[in-house]
Amino acid sequence: MSAGKNDNSHSKNWNSSRLAPRFSSLRELSVSYEGFSEAIVTRPPDVSARGMFINTSRKFPEGAVLNVNFRLALTGIEIQSRCEVRYCLPEVGVGVEFVDISPESVRAIEEEVRLGNGRSAKRKSRTGSKLRG
Repeated sequence: MSAGKNDNSHSKNWNSSRLAPRFSSLRELSVSYEGFSEAIVTRPPDVSARGMFINTSRKFPEGAVLNVNFRLALTGIEIQSRCEVRYCLPEVGVGVEFVDISPESVRAIEEEVRLGNGRSAKRKSRTGSKLRG
């Protein structure tokens, strides 16, 4: 989709059509808008091997290039990538796709998501058994 096109169809079913599993497992996230020097305030996002949702009140146009740097919470691995804004929810955040990320970083994120989702499933099963008992 081009940045100038005004088609919002991609955001209508975003949650129901995930291309990759996601998990909220980041710390130390910093985001910069290429060509600008201001700091961008963010809150912890969720991440997948393809991209992430960044919670921020800042509005970015579709196609804007951002640089992200973050540390995965479970493994402690640092990730750096360029990404493009794919959609923006005003006052909520932006969905970005990684466009320049190393294969090692993709594998590290996939492992983090796998580990994190495994932990979530264990917690749910423990909680469920306590409620039934």
